Amino acid sequence: MSLLLALLAAAASPPDQAADLSPAMPPIPPLREQAAIRDAWLRERLDTIVPRLMREQGIDMWVLVAREYVEDPVVATMLDAESMHARRRTILIFFDPGQGRPVERLTVSRYGLGGLFAPAWAPEQEPDQWKRFGQLVAERNPKRIALNVSAGSQFADGLTKSQHDELVAALPRALRSRIVPGEELAVGWLETRTPAELSRYPRIMRVAHAILAEGLSRKAVTPGKTTADDLVWWFRERIAALGLATWFQPSVSLFRRGATELSADTVIQPGDLIWTDFGIMHLGLATDTQQLAYVLRPGETDAPAGLKAGLLAANRVQDVLTGCFRTGATGNDMLACARARALGEGRRPSIYSHPIGYHGHGAGAAIGFWDDQGPSPRGARALRPNTAWSIELNTTEPVPEWGGQLVPFRLEEDAWWDGTRVRYLNGRQTRFHLIGR
Repeated sequence: MSLLLALLAAAASPPDQAADLSPAMPPIPPLREQAAIRDAWLRERLDTIVPRLMREQGIDMWVLVAREYVEDPVVATMLDAESMHARRRTILIFFDPGQGRPVERLTVSRYGLGGLFAPAWAPEQEPDQWKRFGQLVAERNPKRIALNVSAGSQFADGLTKSQHDELVAALPRALRSRIVPGEELAVGWLETRTPAELSRYPRIMRVAHAILAEGLSRKAVTPGKTTADDLVWWFRERIAALGLATWFQPSVSLFRRGATELSADTVIQPGDLIWTDFGIMHLGLATDTQQLAYVLRPGETDAPAGLKAGLLAANRVQDVLTGCFRTGATGNDMLACARARALGEGRRPSIYSHPIGYHGHGAGAAIGFWDDQGPSPRGARALRPNTAWSIELNTTEPVPEWGGQLVPFRLEEDAWWDGTRVRYLNGRQTRFHLIGR
């Protein structure tokens, strides 16, 4: 049986996992507590994820280099909560001495990075930082030295040209031929979520859902007065007021009978379908969510049946996609599986899901793109357990009450793959936010 047929055969609908559309806002911990949480997570990750990845890949040394404000994407996630940037030049060395001994963590810099790396350079004794680096590597005589240089992944391509050249020049000649790409280490590090992170991620997602619930209500929208852009900036202000950050500018579009997609200074009116896309950053983790609201007309108590059917159709495409998840399947495999099944059910799907974690569009395999529904080199990576995903897609459906007008029903909810099933972090939207009730 082909892999696609096997995925189709295994695909099954998960439990509904409906989200609460009016969640209470969870408390945002003070910054000091947030720092303690993040540093505890980082220590656990360095203790567990790095050794596992290095041993899986047969790498006994991994070297990362970053200059202040030009952080390698991986280095940026290995800094303790009080070290917001690399200092001058920060060199990190991981060395596995073998025989079950712990992986060494060294930093060739003046600072110990919150006690997570042992300082290995005293400028008073050796003023030349690169010379000291070369000495440390020569003393350990690694068989394979992984560097973050990659044409395939931006997340594994953080070593700049100048730093690469200086690093190579600092190595003894006999060791230069031992340099290998560190892509699997970099991507593996970024895409893997620990149990501690996963236990907190639902609360982070609940914060995002609570902001959405406020924004898609009369708290933020006055029909006949509020524009799409007003709502965009309402989200920006609300996120900032909570002491959070966003990793992209929110989007708001309107759909109404007889009109194409509307945005910008268009005023929100009764009878409109509102779509929004926004994300937050909290405790170093990203969210990415798209939900839908309907603005009630006078006398209405619910959205028209055709719109509700469109939302349920999008939920069905979510089920089809998550049913195609299987450890070892590539993003391209899962895309082909989901499209084949959704098209077979008469849907008009567009699937463009992606990993999420330290970055909104995170490290790992893509499952399609909105402008490319075919296999892609970026979808060639295999699915691994304990990874978080943004289940992002749409299906275009006719709305009878709007004269059969075709409307895209776009949804996006964050979830994680535990190796057996996909679990939404804080549920998913299965009914509209209703504005004006």
